[in-house]
Amino acid sequence: MSKETNKQSFWGRWRFKYRFVVQNSDTFEERLVFKLSRLNVFLVVCCLFSVLIGGTTLIIAYSPLKEFIPGYTSTDIRRNIFTLNELSDSLAHELESRERYLQNIRNIIRGVPVEDANTNVNDSVVVFTDSQVQRSAEDSLLRERIEEEERFNFINTTDEFKDIESMVFFKPINGIVTQSFDQHSKHYGVDVVSKENEVIKSVLDGVVVFSSWTSEAGHVIAVQHEHNFLSVYKHNSMLLKEQGDMVVFGDPIAIIGNSGKFSSGPHLHFELWHNNRAVNPEKYIIF
Repeated sequence: MSKETNKQSFWGRWRFKYRFVVQNSDTFEERLVFKLSRLNVFLVVCCLFSVLIGGTTLIIAYSPLKEFIPGYTSTDIRRNIFTLNELSDSLAHELESRERYLQNIRNIIRGVPVEDANTNVNDSVVVFTDSQVQRSAEDSLLRERIEEEERFNFINTTDEFKDIESMVFFKPINGIVTQSFDQHSKHYGVDVVSKENEVIKSVLDGVVVFSSWTSEAGHVIAVQHEHNFLSVYKHNSMLLKEQGDMVVFGDPIAIIGNSGKFSSGPHLHFELWHNNRAVNPEKYIIF
């Protein structure tokens, strides 16, 4: 038998039509009659499978059913994950800042240098000095003109400077200064001697951020004020405010005492810090 004959017989079998009859079992009456071939059945089955696959794909792609399939996530879930990632980064940064702030307060209470927020600079940042930058003639002329314009400008117009200059500090206690501020000897405040049971008052409005006992400074209270001022009162015999309390300038916050191993007699050791740096209280307060 030749290949042509085999081919014709193959297509003949696929195209050969069969009569499919549905009869009544009692009367043998024909109800339905179909003329089918293998080719027709194959094409119909393929079409049905294509419709089922296409419909299933559309349902999965454009309906919430895809969320139940492993590996698929909804747009809302992806958006929420992105938002949560941003929020976690912000919270981590805020937590790091608060931890640094609390550590600075602990260092201030212990009388040790505090950590400067500007010290945590990425090592990859390169700082160029003037000797590493070649100035052009235009740059030099611009510098000279700006310097000439600023020669007689003695007024600092920044809002923060104006606000600090207008601040009035309340005297924490009436007494005599026995030891002044001396940064070289690490004496970051002033010692004020006063009469027994004298009330110590807050120098500005603020919130109490520390109110507890330490072995070195005894009963200590610290108040955070605006413009990043922090006042610290050490060696007290009693604390009148707790951490988190709001105070206004002149409010009683402690009683003078002689607590702590670094105290040599009844007095107040008062410190004033600005931007995490100890400043001389006598420049702001007349004792």
